[in-house]
Amino acid sequence: MKSTYKRIGNYIELVDERNSGLKVKQLLGLSISKQFIPSVANIIGTDMENYKIISKNQFACSTMQVRRDKKMPVALLQEVDKAIISQAYPVFKVKDETQLLPEYLMMWFTRSEFDREACFYAVGGVRGSLEWEDFCDMKLPVPHIDKQQQIVAEYNTIVNRINLNKQLIQKLEETAQTIYKQWFVDFDFPGENGQPYKTSGGEMVESELGDIPREWEVRKFGNIATIKAGGDKPKDFTSFSTNQCPIPVYSNSSANEGLLGYTSKPTIMDNCITVSARGAIIGYTVLRKKPFMPVIRLIIIIPKVESHLNYIYECIRRLKFDQSGSAQGQLTVPDVSSYKILMPDSVTLNKYQKIAAAQTDCIDLKNRETEKLTELQALLLSKLATVENDVNGQV
Repeated sequence: MKSTYKRIGNYIELVDERNSGLKVKQLLGLSISKQFIPSVANIIGTDMENYKIISKNQFACSTMQVRRDKKMPVALLQEVDKAIISQAYPVFKVKDETQLLPEYLMMWFTRSEFDREACFYAVGGVRGSLEWEDFCDMKLPVPHIDKQQQIVAEYNTIVNRINLNKQLIQKLEETAQTIYKQWFVDFDFPGENGQPYKTSGGEMVESELGDIPREWEVRKFGNIATIKAGGDKPKDFTSFSTNQCPIPVYSNSSANEGLLGYTSKPTIMDNCITVSARGAIIGYTVLRKKPFMPVIRLIIIIPKVESHLNYIYECIRRLKFDQSGSAQGQLTVPDVSSYKILMPDSVTLNKYQKIAAAQTDCIDLKNRETEKLTELQALLLSKLATVENDVNGQV
């Protein structure tokens, strides 16, 4: 063990402040992803004075079921000055922040290696709970405080950029939703004179989907797109990308946008939309712009006209697919082909595609940047195990 490794228990102490007088109102829970979340517990008739108060820069954790969950939920409170939390959670703080920064300690708790070690020591009970004494006996590297501050600053720079990207993506998606609703639900797309069509008195005609703008029509998906179903899992398959297998394989899943693994050759080359065809996630929709291979229970929709891509994608996202056909719910190619869709005129679609494509390209760029930042974040966390000296060579 390196000389900088120290026992966690040497640096922390339990805190047990109760909510007497109900002076704190905000109730938080603790998630498996090591974050505080708004509590969803039923507190009717509960004595809230017995709940614990947690203050800023203090930690809460759960030592129960660590082996079962393969994680130890632990979080550092930073968003608010005070909150209350269930008395079942141990609350603790750093004894001396001139020796150990709470943010640095939280970085250590975030590492997957920490969770694996916690699982190793979690032997209590049927589900594997971690004893408080065993938790305190776990060790971490404690470099000079200057080095800790440097590491935390580097880490926070990455985290802040990731959060900023997420905010930008959310804003772009909200803008896209607003434009779609304005153009294709409210029918206030830019008319010939540039004014909102319906609001400025644009002509509406009857259709089986209700009143629609003149020159628009109702079509079936099968008439405007090529619709296919995924095949079997390929024989040349790996769980990670390699030189031989660089092509993504997507399945009927919402986890990681359905990424199952990688193969050597794509079966879909065109820009398209995929729709999950079975189970609880039926209708889960992803816009795909790179070659890939789909596997069973995934529906692929390839627009016959490229300028229809983003419009069709947004339409599908809003469809309410019928899950009554079976216990799990299932979509087939004939099912999707028979769904009816409102098709605007080509001028309006071309205008919309230019706007929507620019937005999705920007979202894709920010997502790729976030992926790289997340990899850098994981690398920085993994390097904590080898940190020894500060910038001046001191321990």
